[in-house]
Amino acid sequence: MSSPLSRRRLLALGPAVALPFGLGAAADAPIGIIDTHTHFYDPARPEGVPWPAKTDALLHRTVLPPEWEALVAPHGVIGTVVVEASPWVEDNQWLLDLADRHAPLPGMRGIVGVVGNLPLGDRACRGLIDRFTGHRSFRGIRVNGDALLAGLGDATFSADLAHLAATGLTLDVNHGQSLAAVAATARRLPDLRIVVDHLGGPRITVEGPTAGWSEAIDRVGAAGPNVFMKVSALQEAAAHARGSRPGPTDTAFYAPWLEAVWKGFGGERLLYGSNWPVSNLGGTYADVLRIVRPFIAARGPAAEQAFFAANALRAYQAVDKQPAAPHG
Repeated sequence: MSSPLSRRRLLALGPAVALPFGLGAAADAPIGIIDTHTHFYDPARPEGVPWPAKTDALLHRTVLPPEWEALVAPHGVIGTVVVEASPWVEDNQWLLDLADRHAPLPGMRGIVGVVGNLPLGDRACRGLIDRFTGHRSFRGIRVNGDALLAGLGDATFSADLAHLAATGLTLDVNHGQSLAAVAATARRLPDLRIVVDHLGGPRITVEGPTAGWSEAIDRVGAAGPNVFMKVSALQEAAAHARGSRPGPTDTAFYAPWLEAVWKGFGGERLLYGSNWPVSNLGGTYADVLRIVRPFIAARGPAAEQAFFAANALRAYQAVDKQPAAPHG
């Protein structure tokens, strides 16, 4: 397990590195790794879940923080931003309640933030944004790239995005034409913090990145300082492309994609994310870290500190409050 990062070492990175999530006041308090993309859900609830499908033998099961913490603690991971995949509005509340009642393992922070799922463009969305923003763990919402690109032409949808920016929340963009959508949105709303999930969804094969994807990465990386990129879902994308699991674990295999996003976003706007438990479609959690750690380590301690913790704090710094005291 790598050494934990410290608050003093993060502050040494430079200006504007906020420290939300109640990560401790002492300069040398351990900070550790923040995983910016996980999913928790429980198909055993009376109402069930809309995702994953019942036919998904690997993912359709109860997935909750205790399992995740036991899995990641040996790797120096102490907290996660959970992304809500369900379109059911009240499932946002279910995750927030989970964040409130979960008692993390000693030395861990558990759920440090929730990226919700709200109906942008719906007449009720602005009120829902205001409702959930009142919770200390609510950090933003996710949207499909195709829906975002189409929604930019809709007045209500665009007003919801502007309200999200004014509220200080973050927009995660996942799947679809995510790169084109983010570039267009960042031009229109430069103050909105935007996070591109999963490298924008490239096909990861032995042939290497396509010219179109690489060019799009450069455009999105140049779209502004508030645009971030999650380095996530690499192994599962490679496993999907080859039609077998596990995907490669050799860092060199993924280097062309990692080099491209490093060139496009630099060391201050790349985030670590696992996409667990969906990452199990590609391999193990240890594999996820095994792939990215050597690439980042080669760029020095400051890059490691930024990638594994500080950048996550800047991207999701909407609310700077202490987590609730664990209970229940």
